[in-house]
Amino acid sequence: MTFIVKPLSINDLTAMKQRGEKITCLTAYDASFGALIDRTGIDMMLVGDSLGMTMQGHTTTLPVTIRDMVYHARCVSRARQRAFVVADLPFMSYPCAATAAANAAKLMQAGGVQMVKLEGARLDIVSFLVQQGIPVCGHLGLLPQHINQLGSYAVQGKEPAAADKILADALSLQQAGAALLVLECVPATLAKAIASQLHIPVIGIGAGIDCDGQVLVLQDMLNISGGKRPRFVKDFMQEAGTVAGAILAYHNAVKQGAFPAAEHSF
Repeated sequence: MTFIVKPLSINDLTAMKQRGEKITCLTAYDASFGALIDRTGIDMMLVGDSLGMTMQGHTTTLPVTIRDMVYHARCVSRARQRAFVVADLPFMSYPCAATAAANAAKLMQAGGVQMVKLEGARLDIVSFLVQQGIPVCGHLGLLPQHINQLGSYAVQGKEPAAADKILADALSLQQAGAALLVLECVPATLAKAIASQLHIPVIGIGAGIDCDGQVLVLQDMLNISGGKRPRFVKDFMQEAGTVAGAILAYHNAVKQGAFPAAEHSF
């Protein structure tokens, strides 16, 4: 008997938030890892512009182009059966609404993804994309595409004014039509407040246990990225011994509320 796997939709992810089930997400950049992640039961795959660092060897995400993103998104989407696939709009691919829509269309039509992600409170662009039928994921906190303005990959929202701004931006993004939000490197207390006030799922990376789900860069959690491992990352490969085992251990740890622990939070 052949069983048909039903692909997850944004409605499924929203329902998971509503019933208190944690959402699991990992980055994916190619078909082989995409298929393995999907088979393991991970709920979301993010084709991140982090591929500039993990796959291309750059020191930032800035050199990544929309052509790069479409290529890697297509590879991952071909392997996907169940997981919800999101892809980043890379640096300077959304300077205005019309350009954002054209590049988002490439990611959906040629790349095969279900949603695009963009950094910052670009409310006019989010609203325009949603009006065109393009699902949008927001991204607040640490914004890697803004690294030359930020100066370092530091925790964001530690001061009351900065925390209030991130919360206000999160609410504004939801109001503009964003259906998902990634919070990166913010204090756990701030992430908890945001997740509790938004009705859309909030996915954390370095944002504590109280987000609706978690995302990590695959190479980081397998400890194969080289360099110093970020504080918010756990080496799941160390105990599991195999790639498949590490991915499953991550999936189970997030679902059970065992990851992230206090030592992975700010």
